[in-house]
Amino acid sequence: MAWTDKLTILREDITKLRVDAVVNAANSSLLGGGGVDGAIHRAAGPDLLEECKKLDGCPKGDAKITAGYRLLAPWVIHTVGPRWKGGADDEDAALARCYRSCLTLAEKCFVRSIAFPSIATGAYGFPLDRAARIAVAEIRRHLERGAPIERVIVACFDDETFAAYAHAIDEIE
Repeated sequence: MAWTDKLTILREDITKLRVDAVVNAANSSLLGGGGVDGAIHRAAGPDLLEECKKLDGCPKGDAKITAGYRLLAPWVIHTVGPRWKGGADDEDAALARCYRSCLTLAEKCFVRSIAFPSIATGAYGFPLDRAARIAVAEIRRHLERGAPIERVIVACFDDETFAAYAHAIDEIE
């Protein structure tokens, strides 16, 4: 099966997806925030915050896992993307690490389906087209090496994000 058969781009609310794990584009405290982070915390309920308080934060590029609580997904994988500083602060490598960390952790926890948001492209200001290319390239590498993950979704908040990820797949294919 080709990697593109396992990857789907959707214009969808990530909190409403029925997958094994959703990825939270979190801040380093893991205690909630705006954008997708706030949406996931609101949808999961207060127990998510209580569990996150016990994790002692998360460094940029790493990932940590919690229960999904009131989400349809039983797991939330939290990752901290890089703030865009013009590209001179190794932002590309940090964003790539986010995807690798999430996919590696998902594998260790026997996750078979996972949904990603567009990490770091909101408040952190990472250029959307650049982030989409990095995300798709990392997902492709992971799936091509025979990872047991059966389904990867990129849940896009708006049409612009959807178009950027669709274009990235076309470029990389």
